[in-house]
Amino acid sequence: MNQAIRPSRKAFILYMLPGFILYTFIVFVPIVLAFYYGFFDWSGGTKMNFIGLDNFIALAKDDIFIQSFVNNIYLTVLCIVGQIGFAFLFAILLNTRGVRFKAFHRTMSYFPSVLSAVVIGFIWTMLYDYNYGLINIFLKQIGKAEWIQPWLNNESLALTLVAIPLIWQYIGYYMIIILSALASIDPQVLEMAEIDGANGWKKAIHITLPLVKNTLIVCVTLCIAGTMKVFDHIYVMTGGGPGTSSNVMALNAYKTSFLSYKMGYGSAMSIGILILSLIFIAGTRWLLLSFTKDKEV
Repeated sequence: MNQAIRPSRKAFILYMLPGFILYTFIVFVPIVLAFYYGFFDWSGGTKMNFIGLDNFIALAKDDIFIQSFVNNIYLTVLCIVGQIGFAFLFAILLNTRGVRFKAFHRTMSYFPSVLSAVVIGFIWTMLYDYNYGLINIFLKQIGKAEWIQPWLNNESLALTLVAIPLIWQYIGYYMIIILSALASIDPQVLEMAEIDGANGWKKAIHITLPLVKNTLIVCVTLCIAGTMKVFDHIYVMTGGGPGTSSNVMALNAYKTSFLSYKMGYGSAMSIGILILSLIFIAGTRWLLLSFTKDKEV
């Protein structure tokens, strides 16, 4: 019966063809073109001067690009800890029997992730505003006026402050993914742990966490991929400033290509972003799988 309803090879190829063509022209072709343009000194016009590997060599020595890469790594670490850490804790809480209105909590937690990153950026920019931001108003009301400052103009805090909206927006997204993994755990396993005297913390760390580790690895991979190409939040909130303190690789590539009109160098930069992101993702997955794989007895 399975053989009767299974599509033929030609039908299967036809089903896959539209998606493959769309993926090719949206993802693969731009990557190939960016790699090609990276070999030219090109300002966006018709004149293109072939310079070989000069753009890629200059990229390896570009202090601003290196700083933006370090900023991306810092943001990624904060987002992994904040997004997935809080998502795991909230998922554990929502999965307990005593919580009421679970559907409402799930919906409200997921809601920020469907908002535009630009909207999120504007909302948090208003919160951080020096004159009418809620943070400074709150500090003034509790008598801590000496703490009031233009938050996003502080070089030492700007990048961390930008990470907070990123964390807040996607906690619910990863929480839903983790909740789906928790739903697959046999309740009898947790009930037996309770009978043996395990409290909520021990159940979460020693039972739940190992059982959903593969899902958490997927979440970490998605988090790294998203944070390494973050652009919208930074562009709206700080523009990479003050100075280059909150600059990230995607924003740096945008400024180089479309503001400085160095299309060739910007293309080389985009390839550098792709390579560094793939290396970081692959390295992180290898470390996680190495540390979490079951040890043979």
